[in-house]
Amino acid sequence: VDGVDITQEDWDRSHQNEVSRMRAAMPNVDVGMFDTPAIKNGVLERMVQTRVLEAGVKKLNLTVSDPRVTQAISGMEALSSIKKEDGSFDLEKYRQLLAAQGMTPEMFEARIRNNVAVSQLVSGVVQSSVTFPSQNRPLLDAFLQQREVQVSIFSASDYLAAAKPTEEDIAKYFESHKEQFKSPESADIEYVVLSLDAVEKTITVNEADLKTYFEQNQTNLAGKEERRASHILINAPKDMSAPDIAKAKEKAAVILDSIKKNPAQFADIAKKQSQDPGSASQGGDLGFFAKGAMVKPFEEALFALPAGGVSGLVETEFGYHIIALSDIRKPKGSTFEQARGALEKELRRQQAQRKFAEVAEQFSNLVYEQADSLKPVAERLKLTVQRAQGVTPQSQSAEPWAKPRVLSALFSADSIERKHNTEAIEVGSHQLLAARLVQHSPARALTLDEARAALTRDWVQARAADQARQEGAAALKAWQDQPAQAKLVAAVTVSRDQAAGLSPAVVTAALQASTRKLPAWVGVDLGDQGYAVVKVNQVMPDQKLAQRKSERAQIAQAYGNTQTLAYLEHLKAKLDARILVAKPTGL
Repeated sequence: VDGVDITQEDWDRSHQNEVSRMRAAMPNVDVGMFDTPAIKNGVLERMVQTRVLEAGVKKLNLTVSDPRVTQAISGMEALSSIKKEDGSFDLEKYRQLLAAQGMTPEMFEARIRNNVAVSQLVSGVVQSSVTFPSQNRPLLDAFLQQREVQVSIFSASDYLAAAKPTEEDIAKYFESHKEQFKSPESADIEYVVLSLDAVEKTITVNEADLKTYFEQNQTNLAGKEERRASHILINAPKDMSAPDIAKAKEKAAVILDSIKKNPAQFADIAKKQSQDPGSASQGGDLGFFAKGAMVKPFEEALFALPAGGVSGLVETEFGYHIIALSDIRKPKGSTFEQARGALEKELRRQQAQRKFAEVAEQFSNLVYEQADSLKPVAERLKLTVQRAQGVTPQSQSAEPWAKPRVLSALFSADSIERKHNTEAIEVGSHQLLAARLVQHSPARALTLDEARAALTRDWVQARAADQARQEGAAALKAWQDQPAQAKLVAAVTVSRDQAAGLSPAVVTAALQASTRKLPAWVGVDLGDQGYAVVKVNQVMPDQKLAQRKSERAQIAQAYGNTQTLAYLEHLKAKLDARILVAKPTGL
């Protein structure tokens, strides 16, 4: 891109970062699903796109001011945890957070400055895209148009009984379809799995550690304090007009004065005046709850009250609250013996998590160093050698050995020839697997006798479908000539988002049929399912076309995206951006 190379190392590092990001977002996902040619190609395409846009920013001499960078950083949700009460950053925590990711504040701010500049470049292209009603209307009409249709289905299943093959038919079909009748490549395998549960079984928790852990976590073990509250709400949402908000506050203040004079009437006033439909009928009672259940201003006011206390006016995003604290339920602590079981389980889990990385390294080394057998690693780490039979490269199973990366390694040329252990492969969160072939059976062509049952089934299905097509095509021609003879079901209305129980192929054919002359007739080949005759009676434009604001917005966005892609292609050509590796097959 613009004379600067993206190396294989750059590409691999970006792909690994993408996998790490996915693992962090979805801890239980199979990371192997991201290790495919298509995913890797997508990473490379995005790298090129980023480099092109960055070079475009430089060519145009776009700059971003310091206040704009500060604004962008301040608005980042990921940094909200290091803000002080006044909304400013805790600079020391800010530096520590960046250092943990290998960055200085200057490096991070340079990255944000660059991202903002690129964003401005792209948004400028999108915002310059303009669409007009003359563009929108044909597109919307094509997408939302409805058609009244009648259909007759010639189902292959209706012709199955009459399809009876002779021995000659079977033999001919076999000769012309030999490639379809093969026994797949398969293998019997052995495998071992190292998991967090397996490591946990080897952990013995020290009694002294248990007691220390109990003492350090007594507060957490006891649970949270819960408070029972009642409230009166006067609605004042943020989108309410300023005069109406002022009236709501004034009304809440009057109610608060009444309660201060006679707190005992709180429930009665709540039933009459509160605008919270969920609690008003209960006298404002919200029941017991702990911290974290309510919005922050409500929670802070409630947990600052003494038992039996009533708050002042508390403003939240919903309006103005008057809160009464009616009861406090203190958590009950547990003795060491009562908590022992749960403590031991939790501590064992924590120690297993810390030990897993060490054991995983042993596992990886052992399966590599003693590649002819899985028995040594199983004995050393107290694992079980498991077996599976009839495994194929396309096996679909919930078993850990059925992951694409494992199957690819098992059926590699080296694995088949030498029957060595695979490398340790990550198949889940805290889960490694190594496997090896015990016996391999290559794919081979089946004989006629071996394939006879499948041959007969396929011949019958093919003959029935062919007969249905012939009957359907003949009916289409006859009904076009003599519409009164047509045998069609009752008319239904279809559109791109309303199939009326018809197959996608039939709906697509009905919507693509030429309507220059109505009724329009069309035949639809349904493959193994048979044939359909479709009659289009009338076309009905969408009645609410003018009101389709969201759809028009989507079209405008699509035009903007198209402009952006066109601009990217222009930049790629201008900057001589070229990908020097072939795209994966199928992309």
